[in-house]
Amino acid sequence: MSEMLEKARKYEFIQGQQIKEEERPAFHITPYVGWMNDPNGFSYYKGEYHLFYQYNPYSTHWDSMHWGHVVSKDLLHWNYVPTALAPDEDYDKFGCFSGSAIELEDGRQLLMYTSVNQEKLEDGTVRDIQTQAVAVGDGKDYEKYDKNPVLTAKDLPKGASKVDFRDPKIWKGNDGNFYCVIGSRPADGSGQILLYRSKNGFEWEFVSILAKNQNRYGKMWECPDFFELDGKYVLLTSPQDMLPEGLEYHNGNGTLCLIGDYDEKTDTFTEQKDQSIDYGIDFYAPQTVLTPDGRRVMIGWMQNWDTCSIRAQEEPWFGQMSLPRELFLKNGRLYQKPIRELDEMRTNKVAYQNISFSDVIQLEGVNGRRIDMEVTIRPEKDQELFQKFAVRFAQNEQYHTSMSFRPRESVLKIDRKFSGSRRAIIHQRRSKVNWEAGELKLRFILDRFSVEVFVNDGEQVLTATMYTDQVADGISFFVDGAANIDVVKYDLV
Repeated sequence: MSEMLEKARKYEFIQGQQIKEEERPAFHITPYVGWMNDPNGFSYYKGEYHLFYQYNPYSTHWDSMHWGHVVSKDLLHWNYVPTALAPDEDYDKFGCFSGSAIELEDGRQLLMYTSVNQEKLEDGTVRDIQTQAVAVGDGKDYEKYDKNPVLTAKDLPKGASKVDFRDPKIWKGNDGNFYCVIGSRPADGSGQILLYRSKNGFEWEFVSILAKNQNRYGKMWECPDFFELDGKYVLLTSPQDMLPEGLEYHNGNGTLCLIGDYDEKTDTFTEQKDQSIDYGIDFYAPQTVLTPDGRRVMIGWMQNWDTCSIRAQEEPWFGQMSLPRELFLKNGRLYQKPIRELDEMRTNKVAYQNISFSDVIQLEGVNGRRIDMEVTIRPEKDQELFQKFAVRFAQNEQYHTSMSFRPRESVLKIDRKFSGSRRAIIHQRRSKVNWEAGELKLRFILDRFSVEVFVNDGEQVLTATMYTDQVADGISFFVDGAANIDVVKYDLV
């Protein structure tokens, strides 16, 4: 073990123990201490789910990328494992960046990650150089390969940048070979996804350019994932520098899902449909795992590079992961649902049906900050269509976060500007939703510092973090006009 890795492990052990349980979410992953961003190495190994993450143990700001590590039996209750990787080699001394994990035939776990070094140009300027490296271990301790890096500039297609070459996602192909997709920047300055192949996980060859952005969706494509789902192939990626397209894509750092067909003989992917992965404020860099029972489960960084200043300076950690979500295709779209294991945490059911109201109501027993709540909204019979409906939560006399719906525009909006933030960051996002049946279904998952809203049984999801005082646990319903609602609420324990 290197001195740098040993130092990180000792530091996090001491500092992490000082963070009280109630200062963290109950079932969302946070860093043991310090900073967290992208999920890495989401995998199933030796009877447990493993999740690694981009990690700076020494500060709640991005710096000095390590790999943090947690494990779980059920994807909801996570245990911390000592830091897996530290930037302690010449080829990765400027960071062990995002990557993935897989089990080798000999039973060891292989980690594949982006290793970052720097080079000095003739004009004296310095730039990062991104390569790919691997490490192997037993689920706790890992040793870096002595022939790292395994992919360098020489393995890039013509015109591709060695500065933007990152985030390998690895899997085992039907032919027994290992494959990985990697984000890349071609000569046109946008993004592309490269496909590589290996017989053993250590020696890699370039196969093809799997997908080209051609300046359609933002610029550089980060954190790709590629898999088969319900008879189609899905490519997930996170584009930087997005421009808005209606309410489908937003400015800045976004998420993109491409659905299509993949020809294994020619190694080509044919795009058929595109959509956002998450329509809320805080979601980026998702990664998936195939569970032993055949489910495709996705988890993402529940944050956004444009909203990081929301953190308070005194907080001992920053960054959290989303709720793991089961993926499936329906009506040509990517759908997401909370993992079914969450149902086992439900208790204290409170249910109301056919509640007709105008203006504002609160329902007895409907409150809390660790809850699973389903709300179905309809127009009141024989009444003119309402102008606006809203659910306000994490609420007291001073604070609230809200989800509002305007049926005439079929627009849903998440709004946290009254959540207590003192920073001028993104506080609102809107999305078009399906209102054709004259009914809207919303499922709210709250876990102390976040909300994830699943629309119409997973057709869309809107995610946001919030740091309102925990004593603000009220929930109210508002309508401009008249509406009829069903509400079912559970505490999550």
